[in-house]
Amino acid sequence: MRRPVRQRRASRQVRQTAGASETLAAAAHCYAARPVRHRPSVRKVTSVNRALAFIFVTVLLNSVGFGIILPVLPELIVDVSGEPLHEAARYGGWLAFAYALMQFVFSPVVGNLSDRFGRRPILLASLAIFSIDYLVMGFAPTIGWLFLGRIIAGMSASSFGIANAYIADLFPPDKRAQNFGLIGAAFGSGFVLGPVIGGFLGEFGPRTPFFVTAGLAFANVVFGFIALPETLAPENRRPFKVERANPVGAYLQMRRFPVVTGMLGAYFLYMLAHDSLPATWAFYTMERYGWGPREVGFSLGVVGVCMLIVQGGLIRKVIPLWGAHRAAYFGLSVSALSFFGYALSPTGWWMYVWIVIGAGSGLVMPAVNGIMSEQIPPNAQGELQGLLGSVASSTFVISPVVMTQLFAYYSSPAAPVYFPGAAFALAGVLTFAAVTVLARTLNRHHGSGVPPDGNTARAEELEGTD
Repeated sequence: MRRPVRQRRASRQVRQTAGASETLAAAAHCYAARPVRHRPSVRKVTSVNRALAFIFVTVLLNSVGFGIILPVLPELIVDVSGEPLHEAARYGGWLAFAYALMQFVFSPVVGNLSDRFGRRPILLASLAIFSIDYLVMGFAPTIGWLFLGRIIAGMSASSFGIANAYIADLFPPDKRAQNFGLIGAAFGSGFVLGPVIGGFLGEFGPRTPFFVTAGLAFANVVFGFIALPETLAPENRRPFKVERANPVGAYLQMRRFPVVTGMLGAYFLYMLAHDSLPATWAFYTMERYGWGPREVGFSLGVVGVCMLIVQGGLIRKVIPLWGAHRAAYFGLSVSALSFFGYALSPTGWWMYVWIVIGAGSGLVMPAVNGIMSEQIPPNAQGELQGLLGSVASSTFVISPVVMTQLFAYYSSPAAPVYFPGAAFALAGVLTFAAVTVLARTLNRHHGSGVPPDGNTARAEELEGTD
């Protein structure tokens, strides 16, 4: 017996509704099973880009400020001391020592302060002190005031470390190394531009470059106050402790991370070698090849351009392709070869060949920094960068003295053999030693040296967290 038409239609509608419900449920299940791709908000992307732009400009202006005074500092020292040029050079050495010593002492202090109060206020304060320093030096009536300016500069030089801490805050571990290269690119750009600008401004008097640099630094403070965001979340901050805010205390904290401890040894050896370049390059090329200031300046400009190419462009291809570990090995190896090349080059044009080959060393610092940074939790990134600043300043105290004395001895008649490139040869040995320390550290703690996923350290927090 057939059901009435109305009942058949109602039954058909129920079945269709049930089928549609099952289809929707299945679709919902499939959609829920799919991984959700979180697209960064426009506001977040804009904030990251703004922070990166400010960090680049900050490091650029700092390095321009460092280079801008090089052509005029000897004349200013002569002016305020009343001494001849050769005696003024002694004052210049002690001024460099005062700067490096203050950076050694205060880098961990500034790094720990940024872990407590955030990156933004500490970076802006460092930049403000930086501008005051150049005003002090510009108005300096005596040599004592120049020393005061260099002491202030050493205290505020930690802005480089805070800039690296910003990178660590903004990017995940696998993206940090290539973005640390941005800091190196900014420094290389300033190293190229600074002496050129300083030489031009020096035509208006030896004090003019200091006033211009102070103005640039103050403008950077204003720009940062308006545009710079904070990147360290409140939950990732920790209390400030005096016992950690010094080179020894910071190192003792980092000993909890064996990879970082070993990498610090490799970093120390590499920086000892690297600091031979600014200390002896001009003396060596003048003695060996008869270069003058123009040739020396041009060669250093080529060094800056090569570093800019590597750290500003190639590193963004190399790090993702090779990984930070292989990039560090490669950079250290070609750096060692280039040092031996400098020491043994028979003619001046060979120096340019080794400059190009040695440009691969531009991979070292971003890669090494990236490896160490991925081992450290968010609440200690500033402390790590402060410690690295202390290590770099300690080698800047040691290396110039050792390397210049080595050059002087092996260029003198008293030497058993004439070998003015002895300092570069020692730098090559030190760099190969850094490769050995790096290999032992990574192989001991990571087996074959495959980069870690960066999550082990992120789960750990150092003592004293909030």
